[in-house]
Amino acid sequence: MADRMQWANALSTRPSLEAAITDVVQRTVSSLTAPADLGIVFISSAFASEYSRVLPLLAEKLSVPVLIGCSGGGVIGTAANGQTQELEAQAAISLTLAHLPGVNLQVFHVMGEDLPDLDSPPDNWINLIGVPQSPTPQFILLSSAFSSGINDLLQGLDFAYPGSVILGGQASAGGMGGRLALFCNGSLHREGTVGLALSGNIVLEPIVAQGCRPIGEPMQVTKSERNIILELDEKVPLVVLRDLIASLSEQERALAQHSLFVGVAMDEFKLSLHQGDFLIRSILGVDPAGGAIAIGDLVRPGQRLQFHLRDAQASAEELQFLLERYQTLPQFDNSAVGALMFSCVGRGEGLYGKPNFDSDLFKRYIQDIPVGGFFCGGEIGPVGGRTFLHGYTSVFGICRELFVGDEEMREMRR
Repeated sequence: MADRMQWANALSTRPSLEAAITDVVQRTVSSLTAPADLGIVFISSAFASEYSRVLPLLAEKLSVPVLIGCSGGGVIGTAANGQTQELEAQAAISLTLAHLPGVNLQVFHVMGEDLPDLDSPPDNWINLIGVPQSPTPQFILLSSAFSSGINDLLQGLDFAYPGSVILGGQASAGGMGGRLALFCNGSLHREGTVGLALSGNIVLEPIVAQGCRPIGEPMQVTKSERNIILELDEKVPLVVLRDLIASLSEQERALAQHSLFVGVAMDEFKLSLHQGDFLIRSILGVDPAGGAIAIGDLVRPGQRLQFHLRDAQASAEELQFLLERYQTLPQFDNSAVGALMFSCVGRGEGLYGKPNFDSDLFKRYIQDIPVGGFFCGGEIGPVGGRTFLHGYTSVFGICRELFVGDEEMREMRR
């Protein structure tokens, strides 16, 4: 029998760190029939005072060549009863182990001040992290929520590694002023970004659910300055927005008071725009006198955008739409062996009013694979072929072995 990829995950809520680590190590190791090549650990902020003990305790009980992880406001994993759980605001630890034959693993840790200038050639980025361009690597990034340069890092990696999938999340502390932890092999870091590059016999397929639905119609930016929209379809943006809100239902108008966003179309040439075609960004403010609208990203004339609303129903419908679309892809044949989930601390039970919503919906479409992850301070994932830092988003990374034709698909993305 050929040596095949294997994934395992275990989630423990034991209040003692030693007991929790013993629990997840025993369950994950017993689930594999071959040695683990990769370990990914997520630990809740309830253990913040014990972060420095995590790696030594794991090293006592687990031998794995590559280990990364971080802290989170909550963690996601497989409970002893086999169910995926999203545990928020309680002591928990989630451990994923993977046996990855034919996969090369490289880890790195970078600080914002070490990043090359954005005008630098690709070689500067390649030399920074020490990962070759070929075979095309897939990246998992875990970043400090306060680290500078994360957007520059994403832009630089996109530039240096065309065709690569990049996803992950920002470590969260579960409260203002809380301590963060980033784990990279034997080292504990408080700042910067920990990265894992996977190349060879592996595919990392992203699903990025931004939790919004469009309202009104797409419009074109006809005048702008940096992140400020000065004209939409040659009209005053604030007037356009007020007219749109006036046309909404009473329930939608109430929602627009606190959950109104802008979606920027990522494909300039796509005629018909739908959910998933937009990069969702916050509205930072308006100028009542001039009618301009400031958003949380740069915008330029010629771009199309559409206003969006976010609520539990929109989030559920969008994730369901994306999962259904994933099932229609040519490569979908239930070959996935594991998944990682990076979900915003603003989702979960606070958004849906009940626990485990996103993970339950995911498992309804993609069954019988282990899922591990955490609640992030910001989520990293691609939209329209480019990688962004998101908010209020759930990013899934679905892992499987390489198929015939996958390299051609990667070349097309390049």
